Parts: sequence; C-alpha cells; structure tokens
Amino acid sequence: MKSKRHTEELVIKELVDGDKMLREGKTVAEVARSLGVIKTTWHRWKNTYGGMKATDAKKLKELEME
Repeated sequence: MKSKRHTEELVIKELVDGDKMLREGKTVAEVARSLGVIKTTWHRWKNTYGGMKATDAKKLKELEME
C-alpha cells in the first residue's frame, strides 16, 4: 500500500492555512496548488477533517488502529 504523504496533523494545519488564504480572496484551485494537492484532495480533506483539531486527529488515528 502506498504510504501517506500528509499526516492527519499536517492536513489539519494545511486546512487552517488554506481557509486563511480563501478568506484573503484566493480560489480553491490556487489554495490547492499552493499546498501541492489537487482540488479533489482539498475537498476530501475538508469533508474528513474540516472541524477537527490536531488532538482529534490523533484520537481518530488511534481508533482506526484498533
């Protein structure tokens, strides 16, 4: 299986940074490009990790491991 390039904690940080860029008037395509992902990945991250904090992501990861 292919290893993940972004950890859950990094994704959440990038979502926060991306949301800031969106508020500054950038498009989703520009935000995704600056983060090194495609728009589809950005939207998947938003749906999966949208309201989480880094500690929540760690808990989710632990639950998935069980």
